Amino acid sequence: MPLQSGAEPFRHEGGETAVLLCHGFTGSPQSLRPWAGHLAERGLTVSLPLLPGHGTRWQDLGVTGWQDWYAEVDRELRLLRDRCARVFVAGLSMGGALALRLAARHGDAVSGVMVVNPANKVHGVAAHALPVLRHLVPATKGIASDIAKPVTRELGYDRVPLHAAHSLRNFFRLVDRELPQVTQPLLLMRSPQDHVVPPADSARILSRVSSVDVTEVLLEQSYHVATLDYDAELIFREGAAFIGRLAPGAVSEPGHGNEGTTAGG
Repeated sequence: MPLQSGAEPFRHEGGETAVLLCHGFTGSPQSLRPWAGHLAERGLTVSLPLLPGHGTRWQDLGVTGWQDWYAEVDRELRLLRDRCARVFVAGLSMGGALALRLAARHGDAVSGVMVVNPANKVHGVAAHALPVLRHLVPATKGIASDIAKPVTRELGYDRVPLHAAHSLRNFFRLVDRELPQVTQPLLLMRSPQDHVVPPADSARILSRVSSVDVTEVLLEQSYHVATLDYDAELIFREGAAFIGRLAPGAVSEPGHGNEGTTAGG
């Protein structure tokens, strides 16, 4: 199936410090494209891949699982490590869980973790019925575009395939067990008004990681897809400051340093 316009992956060849960005479940790189551009303008190497099953139609997502999504970002991390001296991982929602697993699995190969409204659990009574329900009902209503800012829309599916949701539930359980292996500096940014991921998910993550260097930032004016919402600039500033503190000299002002080359949507 052809890609939806705006769902294309993004890559930018910059300096020796890289950032790998992971988008969310049923979403696409569009939700993180402004953040990726902000980082690229500041001289960083940036990779924002399209996860398998995303960016086309919801039926395509239904034949993929967490192993496919994680394999894509794991491959990107390895490519960045071959190219760059330092790699930071970041993610929105499920992308936050992907980033945390990369940190848990790759240890010192990851210099720091930045997550926005990270998901840790599939909530609700229906979650417990997924093992059976997925064989009876192909999909349920979508979760995309929870944004406070008028007019702004997230490019995501309007349906959630239940086979994929069941795989996501299993993935969250796996990541939760691995959270104590996360030791890297962590920047966690969350929206108190989030209609997709409850505050309990961020609290759970903060209570289980082994990171000593932890920063929590509240996104008071935004809903779930905060990277496209009123607090987007705050996310960009906090992220750049986080990287700059841990990798001095890596972040430059726009128009200075290595601007590199860009490919993708």
